Amino acid sequence: MSDLILAAGAVAWRRVTDEASGGAGASEAEILLVHRPKYDDWSLPKGKREPGEHILLTAVREVFEETGVRSALGPRLPSVEYASGAFRKRIDYWSMFSPSEADSGFTANHEVDEVSWLPLAQASQRLTYPRDATVIAGLRPRVTVPLILLRHASAGQKENWPADDESRPLDAKGAVDALALAGLLPCFAPSARVLSSPALRCTESVLPYAEAFGGMVDAEAALAISGPSGHSSSRTSRGDALTDLVRGLVAAGAPAVLCLHRENLPKALAAACVALGAPAPHEPPDLPLPKGGFWVVHMADGELAGLERYVL
Repeated sequence: MSDLILAAGAVAWRRVTDEASGGAGASEAEILLVHRPKYDDWSLPKGKREPGEHILLTAVREVFEETGVRSALGPRLPSVEYASGAFRKRIDYWSMFSPSEADSGFTANHEVDEVSWLPLAQASQRLTYPRDATVIAGLRPRVTVPLILLRHASAGQKENWPADDESRPLDAKGAVDALALAGLLPCFAPSARVLSSPALRCTESVLPYAEAFGGMVDAEAALAISGPSGHSSSRTSRGDALTDLVRGLVAAGAPAVLCLHRENLPKALAAACVALGAPAPHEPPDLPLPKGGFWVVHMADGELAGLERYVL
């Protein structure tokens, strides 16, 4: 079996208004293509993953290095896989909405000497490789907003912590993972409202992310798990509060990051999907989201535009 080379990129797109209508007409989507002088081809911006680099970071970095565009990732698009000499290569793609102020930083270099914004139909014709056309065919050009549901990072074992469980902090691995999350979450939400279960291991998981953009972590009781008493009435009221909280965030339509627990994360995810008119994904009980893992719920005009699961 040939080795697999991993790479990533994005379909950067923007809205432009028909000038013939005096700026009042309908807008259309343009996407960004790059020309590589080494191959004399037109393709989508992408590149190989560096050793140890998360594939999300690869996508954001490569688009910026090749085009000067630095923007958040939207929903995933089709991946492509093909033979490259003695190897096989897989390229993962995401959509990337580019506001007008984000697309003016291109500088020609030895890898990319020209970029071009083209309407979708023209871009499909300009592309050198048919496989790239299958990627942009998966693009639905609409601006999305992320709701990120995160399971707290590693915090040792509950039975080994002598004090109240809510005071259990991250362990050494969890602290490292919290710093990693501070780099990964901005791939979807450079800034966001950050809410957390009051448990210390949860607030510590998202604090580096919030501090990186000057935000703060709001401890929210609705994100906590049931206390030792475990009374059914208490669990029901807390579950209702969690559902109401998530519904409110969906209705607000602004980027948000929630850090919670293995026990209540599925309920939060289900509440988000139902609020967006979609069924919640089925996750086998023996395959829970790992610590430090997260779901990204992409929202667009009250609809579910994408749902993705990521691990560190």
